[in-house]
Parts: sequence; structure tokens; C-alpha cells
Amino acid sequence: MSKKPVAMIFGVSGQDGAYLAHLLLSKGYEVHGVSRDVDGTSFGRLLRLGIKDKVKLHSGDLGEFRSVISLMTSVEPTEVYNLAGQSSVALSFELPVETFESVSVGTINVLECLRLLKAPIRFFQAVSSECFGNTNGPATEDSPLRPRSPYAMAKAASFWANSIYREAYGLHVCSGILSNHESPLRPKRFVTRKVLAAAIRIAQGSKERLVLGNLAIRRDWGWAPEYIDAIWRMMRQDAPGDFVIGTGRTSSLDEFVGAVFAALDMDWKKFVDTDDALLRASEVMQTELDPGKAARELGWRANSSMAEVAKKLVACALNGSLGPVPWSSDEIVDLDPAA
Repeated sequence: MSKKPVAMIFGVSGQDGAYLAHLLLSKGYEVHGVSRDVDGTSFGRLLRLGIKDKVKLHSGDLGEFRSVISLMTSVEPTEVYNLAGQSSVALSFELPVETFESVSVGTINVLECLRLLKAPIRFFQAVSSECFGNTNGPATEDSPLRPRSPYAMAKAASFWANSIYREAYGLHVCSGILSNHESPLRPKRFVTRKVLAAAIRIAQGSKERLVLGNLAIRRDWGWAPEYIDAIWRMMRQDAPGDFVIGTGRTSSLDEFVGAVFAALDMDWKKFVDTDDALLRASEVMQTELDPGKAARELGWRANSSMAEVAKKLVACALNGSLGPVPWSSDEIVDLDPAA
């Protein structure tokens, strides 16, 4: 009988970590999740997915090499996924050092463990399409990285660390260059969540105004559970590599806002204001991606357009659900729609 695969997820309490744990459990994995302080973390997203009691949870700090190698030695994972680190572009301007260290140093610590342990462990590192900066045409895996925020700079560093260790030591490491991906598990600090929450309050009678920064920015918005499926597919490849993951379609923020309000039968222009105080010190105006390699080599394509993502978010918020996942699953238990 073959041994059950063992996965270790750094950042298991976040949106992507929770969905990934859910997917891996459905595939028959033994799943270990790492958080800085297990006793002080609610793991609300794992609870909402009904899987908290199925994930073996550990306290650990990616920034401490001793912590990482101790965990990997005791758990003996076959796959390691790093989804941890400070993930807000806006907050990275306020916490540049913490952002850089939480992403880049953590990645290098895992890579050093893989090098020293010499075990056949596969590693996935979450990178961001923000690393491309302003794109001139659809960006691919070979496009230059021109980060315009401390967050993107940190993610770019993790991408190059992966590339160096893969080439120098023959490690099976993959980088997923992920575009913006949304779900009901998205943290409240993200603009999509801000738009959704305000639109629903306004639809329910609130007299507030939704105040945003630059409505002209263009991003590739997708549905988070679909992107998690792409991550798992990356780790199935015999030869490790990097993949751009996105829908291949770009929309402006005002188009996203319009889609959310339209799903509530409202005209967004009647309720939205802009404020220059919300503009970032350095902004990426357009992100355009070419996920063709993922289609060719992984057999993966995004199924949800930005407009469909907006409709799903509104529907999930109104009915207290988490929406569909693109893998077989037991019934999802929603305990706290506001978590």
C-alpha cells in the first residue's frame, strides 16, 4: 500500500491556505498547517470550511530557521507550500521591512532546509503578478520583474530565491505567479472586500458613500478556489517550473465596482466617491497576464471571469455560503459569514 502524501502548509489560516488544506484533504493527504501561534489563532477560515479538526496544526515561525527545520524534521512532509507572509500591498508601504522579511527570509529558510535535508520534498512558493509592475502586453513566466511596492519586491526576491535553489541544487521547487484572486475568505483589508461590504450595506438601506482611490487601475481578477487547483497541479509535474496563473482578462477597478453594484441592481456611480488620500505612493496601473503555459502544461484554465467573480461574491454574502470549489467536496459548513 502506498504511503499517504503528507503536506505542510505555511500560512494555513489565510484564504489560500484554508482552501488548499480543503483541497488536499479531499485528495487523501495528511495535512499539517503552520501558524505563528496556534493557541492564539482562531482559524476561522478552517472552521468555515469544516476542516479545522482534520488539519494537524503546529506553531512555527518561518523567520526562524531552527523553527522551520524542526517542523520539517518532525513532520517529514512530501510537499511544502508557502502561502505565508504579509500580503497587503498597501500595508507594505507602512511596514516595508516586516513585509520583506516575512516573505523573502521565510522562503530562503525553507529552501535551506530542503537543501540540507536532501529529502525528495516538493516545494511551492506563492508569488504575485504585482512583481511584473506595469505590463506592456500580456506578461509570461519569462517577462521581466519590475516591482513597484515593498510587497512586490519581497515576492520578487522569493521568486529568484526559488529559481536559484532549483538551478544550483536540483530542488523540486515551483513558483506560482498569481493574479488577484477573490473569495468570501478574502481578508477585510482588501479593496474587493471593502467594495462588497459597502455595496451590500447600501443595498440594505445605508446612506453611506463608498470612498475609493484610483478607479482606473486594471487587474486580472479570478476566483480563488480555481487558483488553488492550479497550485496543486503545479506540484504534480515531474519537472518543476514556474507558472503565471490568471484569467488572461484585465478589468479596471471601476468595472469591478460596477459589477458588484449591478449584481445588487444598483448603479455604482450614484454611491461612489474618490479620495486622493487613498492613492498609493507608487501604483501599478495595469496588470495583463498570459496564462498560456498553465493551459498547455497543467491543463488548467480559469473558468470565472471578473463579472462572474463579482456575482459569486455578492451571492455568497447574501446567502451566507462560501460558493463552489472546483474539486469534489463534502458539504461546506459555514459558521460565521463575517469571519
